[in-house]
Amino acid sequence: MLQPYNPKNDNIQIWVGDKLYPRNEAKVSVFDSSVQGGDTVWEGLRLYNEGIIHLERHLTRMYESAQALAFENIPTKEFIRSAIKATIEANGMDENAHIRLTLSRGEKVTSGMDPRLNQQGCCLIVLAEWKPLVYDNDIGIKVITSSQRRNGPQYLDSKIHHSNLLNNILAKIQANVAGVDAAIMLDDRGFVSELNDTNLFLVKDGKLFTPFADACLHGITRGFVMEMAEKNDIPIQEKDMSLTEFYNADEVFATGTMGELTPLVEIDGRQIENKSDSSVRKQLTGIFESVRVNYCEKL
Repeated sequence: MLQPYNPKNDNIQIWVGDKLYPRNEAKVSVFDSSVQGGDTVWEGLRLYNEGIIHLERHLTRMYESAQALAFENIPTKEFIRSAIKATIEANGMDENAHIRLTLSRGEKVTSGMDPRLNQQGCCLIVLAEWKPLVYDNDIGIKVITSSQRRNGPQYLDSKIHHSNLLNNILAKIQANVAGVDAAIMLDDRGFVSELNDTNLFLVKDGKLFTPFADACLHGITRGFVMEMAEKNDIPIQEKDMSLTEFYNADEVFATGTMGELTPLVEIDGRQIENKSDSSVRKQLTGIFESVRVNYCEKL
């Protein structure tokens, strides 16, 4: 499933550093850490008519990721909010937009790995585009299992929302070659971790399960779904789960800011059918839509 290009994005304004630039002028230095080593953290935000959902949670995660990587002169949340507001206002956006925040360690005085070469502070990029949800949640997606393992904390902690996405990209390449939408990534022990781009849940006998967030991202939507389940008396449990459990689930769905709650209809050629009397995913989707306004922030 490849998102089409939207001509409305031809003339967007993009925030780089401390001001807005037209799309064709928005650039970073070849000495920037994003170029030198993928030394950046990022967040994906969704703009609804009610505002940006879970903005504070996203900004907190980005700040904590930057802190874990020992970034210096991290911009304040107030500065980032003002940059986001300036960007969406310049582009006339009030809904149906995706905002990618990128924060690099900044520009180096000379090429090299050493963070001490970064002496100008962080560089903030706010890229807002007109975009629909990444998946069609009425149709659902088909996936395969990738041979590419998800990073464990002993290699690169997934609690750091960094931009080193090569293992995810390799998994996505395998999905593309197989002609499906995404790839399941296992942890180093062979348990299901997540998709290459979103978190995973399964439903069995009316109970909701999700993998431990050891080798997968602590997704904002993942956490919100768990909160909604607990508040609405839907039994939920984190546990290690094998592919066999996913093959035999009553329902499987993915969660993410850019996809919301997306059903998986096929895993490695096995059809996943809703065997429950009522769909837990549809129930949670209804709750999500009804309470969304309470979690959106207008700038």
